[in-house]
Amino acid sequence: MITILVNPYKIGAQISPGDLSRQHAKLEGVSNCTKCHELGEKVSNDKCLSCHTELKQRIDKNLGYHVSFEVKYKDCSKCHSEHHGLNFKMIRFDEKSFKHGITGYELTGAHLKTDCKKCHQKENITDVELRKKEYTYLGLKRDCAACHKDVHQNTLPKDCSKCHTTESFVPASKFNHNQAKFQLVGKHKTVACIECHKVETKNNQKYQYFANVAFDQCGRCHKDPHSQQLGISCKECHIEEAFTIFKGMSRFNHNKTAFILKGKHKQTDCAKCHNLELKPLQIFQDRKGILSSDCVKCHEDIHQNKFGTDCKSCHNEENFHNLGKVDKFDHKLTDFELKGKHIQVECKACHKAKLTDPLPFDRCDKCHKDYHEKQFVSTVTGKIPDCIECHTVSGFSGSSYSIELHNKSRFPLDGAHEATPCFACHKKNEKWSFRNIGEQCIDCHTNIHKESIAIKYYPDKKCNHCHTTQSWNQMRFEHNQTGYILEGMHAKTTCRSCHSTNREEHPIEFVTKSKDCTSCHENKHGSQFEKNGITDCISCHNFENWKANRFDHNTTAFILDGKHKEVACIKCHKEISREGKVFIQYKFENFECVVCHH
Repeated sequence: MITILVNPYKIGAQISPGDLSRQHAKLEGVSNCTKCHELGEKVSNDKCLSCHTELKQRIDKNLGYHVSFEVKYKDCSKCHSEHHGLNFKMIRFDEKSFKHGITGYELTGAHLKTDCKKCHQKENITDVELRKKEYTYLGLKRDCAACHKDVHQNTLPKDCSKCHTTESFVPASKFNHNQAKFQLVGKHKTVACIECHKVETKNNQKYQYFANVAFDQCGRCHKDPHSQQLGISCKECHIEEAFTIFKGMSRFNHNKTAFILKGKHKQTDCAKCHNLELKPLQIFQDRKGILSSDCVKCHEDIHQNKFGTDCKSCHNEENFHNLGKVDKFDHKLTDFELKGKHIQVECKACHKAKLTDPLPFDRCDKCHKDYHEKQFVSTVTGKIPDCIECHTVSGFSGSSYSIELHNKSRFPLDGAHEATPCFACHKKNEKWSFRNIGEQCIDCHTNIHKESIAIKYYPDKKCNHCHTTQSWNQMRFEHNQTGYILEGMHAKTTCRSCHSTNREEHPIEFVTKSKDCTSCHENKHGSQFEKNGITDCISCHNFENWKANRFDHNTTAFILDGKHKEVACIKCHKEISREGKVFIQYKFENFECVVCHH
């Protein structure tokens, strides 16, 4: 038997076009060819990316150089040739002509002049797995702090490009101070940054303050020449253009002081009250301690202390002539104390010129019109009594003129007149009258009797002959003088029951009244008791009731005796109808027994 020894590496060398590079050396051998090659085909991009997963992830995310138009549709082998020996560099390109922008990170400014190796270093790779690779351009972050030291020590936002450019780190040419919380105006524009942004050592490194620089008060940077006597807000008086330019007139909040500015005081120039030539520690202190109510400290008292020193009781700060608080003025300080309705009267209604001009006030008619038009002029003295004798200052409606005073006049009030309101007699057609309004009853009251009462009972048509002032229905007429004495029920009956009529012109009648009973009462007996056309009721009846108490049957033509005394009247005296009337028959022509007995 012949044994043939075959060197497998020699066979592989015959199949392989050459040795693999150092990065792929672990794949040497026939058994590993299919890890990169398809049988009978060229190298597969998918098999490359199955190992180079860090590239596949970026390609899947459409990131980086390998998704650029120049590379995306090429085979991996076009750029990364293999089988050229252990020392062959698979990543080969001209760094000077390489277009870095197609990686997704455009190089500008100083970055264009920087050597690739300055940035692409292992210590700058953040991914742990990528850092294990012998050589790679992947794994770098794009933020500035990945390559550059943060001189601001995490006190400012991470996006350096908001302030800096790649041309030069200093100065921060993109920074706009007007977009910061503290905008530069006036003299602040010309101040060197270092004046506000101090440099010192922090964490063993040089550090300049840009963040957390206090600017809420001017005193954070500037010395207060007033030693805080005027507060800490310098901008209320000064502006950034120049410290010597004073704008306190419009900006200083004077209300923070003990003297609050109102009205005209707001418009007054500061120099009117304060000496602006004083030193910083004395300026605006010259009025310290003066109360806002102590007006005479600054203003002349034109009233010469007659009304006290509290000017605000009448005046306000809006205008000295605008008496906005006159309701607070104590008029008792004058010789005329305000009472009643006078309290509500506007000052100008009386003080038509100057409020301090003297006014006459000894009589009401010095200010008020004589509403009564001289009705009360005395016929003896020719003088008019003052209004205060009848009225009060609480109002003209109503009068203090009493009943006692009225009773001293020619018309004393008594009875119902005491309860009658004044206007019922004294106010006609919306006008008050107190003279020649009448003194007799018929001057005010309608005479309903007119000519219906005989003159002898009604002399001079004076109602008080019959009536009293207590009540119109209360009578005091003596009826006996008429010749008709009132007795029994007649004495209790009202006059109107007998003397009233249905006539509008004469509702009460006295003159033609008949004395016959039948003129008032119904004659229930018809004409059977008439004598000469008159029925004398009183021959049988009295004035107490309708019972025939005066009738005596034995005075008639038929004397009652025996059993007749016991018979009820109705047994003999029955109802009959005669002349269209129904009445009880009392008078008979025939008294024979057979008329009643059968």
